[in-house]
Amino acid sequence: MRNLRLLGNTLLLTVGVLVLDALIALPLAYLSVRCKIKARGLITLLGVLPLAIPGYVMAYAILGLGGFNGSIQAWIGWNFPRISGFAGSLIVLTLCTFPYLYLNLRTALLGLDQSIEEVSRSLGHDAKSTFINIILPQLKPAFLAGSLLISLHVIGDFGTVSLMRFETFSYALYLQYIAAFDRIYAAWLALMLLGLTTAALVLEYKLLKKAIYYRLGRGAAKSKTFLKLGPWKYPAYIFVGVLFLISVLLPVSSIMHWLTQSAFASVAGDLYRAFLNSVKASAPAAVLTTLMALPLAYIGVRYKTKLSNPIERVAYLGYATPPLAFALAFVFFSLQVSTVLYQSLFLLVFAYSLHFLAEGIGPVRSALYQAPPQYEEAARSLGYSSVKSFFKVTLPLLRGGIIASAALVFLSAMKELSITFLLSPIGFDTLALNVWSYTGEAMFAEAAPFALTILLFSSLFVGLLFSKELKT
Repeated sequence: MRNLRLLGNTLLLTVGVLVLDALIALPLAYLSVRCKIKARGLITLLGVLPLAIPGYVMAYAILGLGGFNGSIQAWIGWNFPRISGFAGSLIVLTLCTFPYLYLNLRTALLGLDQSIEEVSRSLGHDAKSTFINIILPQLKPAFLAGSLLISLHVIGDFGTVSLMRFETFSYALYLQYIAAFDRIYAAWLALMLLGLTTAALVLEYKLLKKAIYYRLGRGAAKSKTFLKLGPWKYPAYIFVGVLFLISVLLPVSSIMHWLTQSAFASVAGDLYRAFLNSVKASAPAAVLTTLMALPLAYIGVRYKTKLSNPIERVAYLGYATPPLAFALAFVFFSLQVSTVLYQSLFLLVFAYSLHFLAEGIGPVRSALYQAPPQYEEAARSLGYSSVKSFFKVTLPLLRGGIIASAALVFLSAMKELSITFLLSPIGFDTLALNVWSYTGEAMFAEAAPFALTILLFSSLFVGLLFSKELKT
């Protein structure tokens, strides 16, 4: 019965987050791409900015808003009830994941052929009918891609549900680990988590199988036309304003409020050590991941065979596996093979590298697609070996992709909680672990400096990553 309850809770939370994300991301993407509205760049910024707030940091900020001596009571004197359980998990995960769907929908809308919509309107269909019958069906791949990312995130989430005290498979796996460490039951829970993620992957593949969404002809290039909102202009601005208030302003304000309540001098030493520990694990993981991603991406791009594609796809297994189950597998492995590896920095770095390998491959692969293979062929024709041609000619062209790959993995590892919790050496406290542990004890003031440090690092990275997007 408990497993059925866990399954029901996990599915209920996943479906709830997907529904709310769709209700937020679709109108936001349509406003930023198709509508005549001011501050289009700011709307795009709003669509990506919540990516800078990890789930456990958002949970900390939301929890810190309510309750006795909470942020809201300090601001307006109202003892706002603290949100937790299913409602808290739903709110936090929705606010943290809607950018995944927004970015997919925005990209799809930018690539749609508007001439099809013009034909629809010329046949007598109004804007609403055209949107439902013409535009929406073409967004199916974007919906499925974004929904898959969100589902994997929610199913594997541990930090948010543990702080909100809502039992899902990940939270039950954590409780089993710290309470009794029943390996058999923990393994069953991990397998159930893997089953859910596999089902999500298979469902997405089945729904997109044999679907065709590309144009058969090139057609003529046309300038973009923007829809006038008319009387809907003010509701649109209200929607954007409320979303900004809930997803960015309130969480950041909550963190800043608790920062003013903290005795910073008393935690400055812990903050410095936690930051160094985070860098000690994240920097080697970024380097190792990039070194592994380089040959995998090269084989996948330059040597396309029946074997190369599966080899490259293996890298995505670690990313698709729920982090807590992934880390637990490393715990079992280290205890069975060599206890020296258990809770060692080496094992933590290696787990980071395998888990984030999919993130590391993306930028390197994109850079390889832009590096002409003719340069290598010319180098070989001049007497260089294949290896020397790669290092002399191709590798310098991949510098931007390699730096982006390392930076992406570095920041992801800095924010990672689940793997760090299970695999970090004893006494090896990171920024993420401090935020999670202090928040779990309702020590919001003590958690504030660590949460703010993560937020600043994440915001800087998101700004750099989407700087070009924000100009469009």
